[in-house]
Amino acid sequence: MAFGTHGRAGTWLAAAGAVLAALAIGLSAYAAHGIADAHARGNLQTASLYAFGHGAVLAVLAPAVARRLQWFALAGLLLGTLLFAGSLAGGALFGWPTRLAPFGGTLLMASWLLLAVDAVRR
Repeated sequence: MAFGTHGRAGTWLAAAGAVLAALAIGLSAYAAHGIADAHARGNLQTASLYAFGHGAVLAVLAPAVARRLQWFALAGLLLGTLLFAGSLAGGALFGWPTRLAPFGGTLLMASWLLLAVDAVRR
């Protein structure tokens, strides 16, 4: 039995990706129209770009996840996006520290490399 059909492992990742993409549209609009500070606006736009791109990838790839390595890579993309984009958005919107952004970015890079390894192993 393929991993994706056992408990529908990719379903929640796909749903989370779609929600990320939807939130990214709102964040981008708010950055463009509701943030006066240029640095905060730039961080919020960067957060929305990463959230949209990775959300779309999750929404498209996750339903077809068939192997554990794919699932871990996609789960890493979700967690990395939440840490990276969430840290930047929290900093822009609430003045929170952005110290989690580098961890999220590193996790994003590692997850993309994990997807590459999975592709080569097929």
